[in-house]
Amino acid sequence: MEINRYIDHTLLKPATTINDIETLCREASTYDFFAVCVNGAYVSLAKRLLRDTSVSVCSVIGFPLGSMSGKTKAFETDQALSDGADEIDMVINLGLLKSGKHHEVLQEISFIRNITKRHTLKVIIETCYLTNAEKELVCKIAVDAGADFVKTSTGFGTGGATYNDIILMKKIINGKAKIKASGGIRDYQTAKKYIDLGVDRIGTSNGTDIVSWIKL
Repeated sequence: MEINRYIDHTLLKPATTINDIETLCREASTYDFFAVCVNGAYVSLAKRLLRDTSVSVCSVIGFPLGSMSGKTKAFETDQALSDGADEIDMVINLGLLKSGKHHEVLQEISFIRNITKRHTLKVIIETCYLTNAEKELVCKIAVDAGADFVKTSTGFGTGGATYNDIILMKKIINGKAKIKASGGIRDYQTAKKYIDLGVDRIGTSNGTDIVSWIKL
């Protein structure tokens, strides 16, 4: 198992500098991670820095709260793709979900899906704020909307990925989408367990620590 190819090397902190992004991309290129995951302002820079590598560029949308309008998320998505993003990680509107506006959540994801077209779309459901019933519901909504991945967390909530959530999500998705685990994954053993449970991507800011452990 080449664990490096599961990793979205992530840097989304609010005080991230250009030098930080340059370091992130250099590390991603060195270790041949699947992607870097950055805020929209840095997509074009990351794309330029990684143009001669196999590393993809992922942009977050509606991050980290997900509570802006669908039109705002659509504009942000279109801009990220124009700047060179290969993948989009969008945050759902948790308030709409919890208000019972399930069709509106479906419409928003479908709207973004129509914009992304051939580009990979991951839907962040922020499991730490959801009941198991809500997790099941939103996984079904994401699949019905055509998402490529359902993703556990932003890493900015009250909790990150858990093994139990992955088991539940895998059962509900039933092979109709892939799963990205993120939030609190900092070492090789934890990352490997998530992969063994069936996740297809790991979102982490500790990618270099995870792959470096293998060489110890």
